[in-house]
Amino acid sequence: MTSDVTLVGVTARSNRQKSDQDPATWMPAPQVHCRYIGEWVATKHRWALAVDQAEREALLRYAASCPNANLSFERAS
Repeated sequence: MTSDVTLVGVTARSNRQKSDQDPATWMPAPQVHCRYIGEWVATKHRWALAVDQAEREALLRYAASCPNANLSFERAS
Protein backbone atom coordinates (compact mmCIF):
# COMPACT_ATOMS: atom_id res chain seq x y z
CA MET A 1 0.00 0.00 0.00
CA THR A 2 1.34 3.44 -0.88
CA SER A 3 0.39 6.93 0.15
CA ASP A 4 0.95 10.24 -1.61
CA VAL A 5 2.41 11.73 1.58
CA THR A 6 4.72 8.86 2.55
CA LEU A 7 7.54 10.44 0.55
CA VAL A 8 7.97 14.12 -0.22
CA GLY A 9 10.62 15.29 -2.66
CA VAL A 10 13.09 17.74 -1.11
CA THR A 11 16.47 19.21 -1.98
CA ALA A 12 19.64 17.36 -1.02
CA ARG A 13 20.50 20.23 1.33
CA SER A 14 17.18 19.97 3.15
CA ASN A 15 17.52 16.19 3.38
CA ARG A 16 21.00 16.53 4.93
CA GLN A 17 19.77 19.13 7.43
CA LYS A 18 16.89 16.96 8.56
CA SER A 19 18.84 13.69 8.62
CA ASP A 20 17.02 11.38 11.06
CA GLN A 21 15.62 14.14 13.27
CA ASP A 22 11.97 14.36 14.29
CA PRO A 23 9.95 17.57 14.86
CA ALA A 24 11.39 17.95 18.36
CA THR A 25 14.77 18.86 16.86
CA TRP A 26 14.14 19.86 13.24
CA MET A 27 11.37 21.58 11.28
CA PRO A 28 11.27 22.82 7.69
CA ALA A 29 10.63 26.44 6.75
CA PRO A 30 7.77 28.03 8.76
CA GLN A 31 5.48 28.38 5.73
CA VAL A 32 5.21 24.56 5.48
CA HIS A 33 5.02 23.67 9.21
CA CYS A 34 1.31 22.82 9.09
CA ARG A 35 1.63 20.55 6.07
CA TYR A 36 4.75 18.92 7.50
CA ILE A 37 3.28 18.08 10.89
CA GLY A 38 0.06 16.89 9.29
CA GLU A 39 1.95 14.50 7.06
CA TRP A 40 4.20 13.47 9.96
CA VAL A 41 1.25 12.62 12.21
CA ALA A 42 -0.65 10.85 9.42
CA THR A 43 2.40 8.69 8.69
CA LYS A 44 2.83 7.87 12.39
CA HIS A 45 -0.84 6.83 12.63
CA ARG A 46 -0.81 4.96 9.36
CA TRP A 47 2.10 2.76 10.38
CA ALA A 48 1.26 2.67 14.13
CA LEU A 49 4.63 4.22 15.02
CA ALA A 50 5.50 5.41 18.50
CA VAL A 51 5.88 9.07 19.45
CA ASP A 52 8.22 10.05 22.28
CA GLN A 53 7.43 12.83 24.74
CA ALA A 54 9.68 15.50 23.17
CA GLU A 55 8.26 14.76 19.71
CA ARG A 56 4.67 14.88 21.04
CA GLU A 57 5.27 18.23 22.74
CA ALA A 58 6.80 19.70 19.58
CA LEU A 59 3.92 18.46 17.43
CA LEU A 60 1.35 19.96 19.78
CA ARG A 61 3.25 23.26 19.93
CA TYR A 62 3.45 23.56 16.14
CA ALA A 63 -0.13 22.33 15.65
CA ALA A 64 -1.40 25.20 17.81
CA SER A 65 -0.61 27.53 14.90
CA CYS A 66 -2.65 25.38 12.48
CA PRO A 67 -6.19 25.90 13.81
CA ASN A 68 -8.08 24.90 10.65
CA ALA A 69 -6.09 21.81 9.73
CA ASN A 70 -7.91 18.54 9.04
CA LEU A 71 -6.01 15.28 9.20
CA SER A 72 -6.86 12.08 7.40
CA PHE A 73 -4.91 8.90 6.84
CA GLU A 74 -5.22 5.31 5.72
CA ARG A 75 -4.10 2.57 8.07
CA ALA A 76 -1.43 0.38 6.49
CA SER A 77 -2.58 -3.16 5.87
